[in-house]
Amino acid sequence: MDAARKQALISDLQDRIDKLAGGAMKHRAALPFGVPEIDQRLPGGGIAYGALHEIAGGGNDAVQGAISVLFAAAIAARAPGRILWCMTRSDLFAPGLAQVGLCPNRVIYCETGDETAAHDTTEEALRHGSLAVVVAELARLPMTVSRRLQLAAEKTGTMGLIVRRWRRQSEATDYGQPTASMTRWRVSALPSEPLPVAGIGRARWLVELIRARAAESFDVEVGAPDTRGHMAAVRHETAYDGRQWRER
Repeated sequence: MDAARKQALISDLQDRIDKLAGGAMKHRAALPFGVPEIDQRLPGGGIAYGALHEIAGGGNDAVQGAISVLFAAAIAARAPGRILWCMTRSDLFAPGLAQVGLCPNRVIYCETGDETAAHDTTEEALRHGSLAVVVAELARLPMTVSRRLQLAAEKTGTMGLIVRRWRRQSEATDYGQPTASMTRWRVSALPSEPLPVAGIGRARWLVELIRARAAESFDVEVGAPDTRGHMAAVRHETAYDGRQWRER
């Protein structure tokens, strides 16, 4: 059994224990991704609870938000307990979240009229203390707002995921402004996994850690999340030499 599979099984077992204990997560410092190339580079071996994390898409996804939303959903899917998803647009596709492991029955959907209301709702949700993860789709995250959200997350141990989305590509420059978030991620689409037969293989992503406290930036190619929210390390590509498929 490879290291990624072992880590995924350990994470799944811990999730089951947490559920039996009522979903409490304050004793857990981080949620592993199950991908050694990511977990080994993060303090605590995963994405931290009790902290705020920003996620944005690369290229056109900075506006569309499809991959960044799925990345956040896959993280939330592996965290035991209820999820609150706060948004200002009514374009969230629940079946798409289910495909990466986030069951719609676990999610409380909250649509606000504007971003100011979204900031307030996200802060109150993080302060509540009974939620596993709070996800908020925001275009802008001022430093003052991010500090309030980070402090609220630290107080309760709840994980806050901010999916940064913009109406137009030109607004994406706001993502370069400083915030109080613990980590900042960017996720982009890559060509899917090659198959030895005609067809489309597992989707692949480029996951970039742009900024993190007590950690260095890095990027890694991964297989997109499965139906339990687990990503996978990218396998070696193969090539056909006229007789059989071989690793390059």
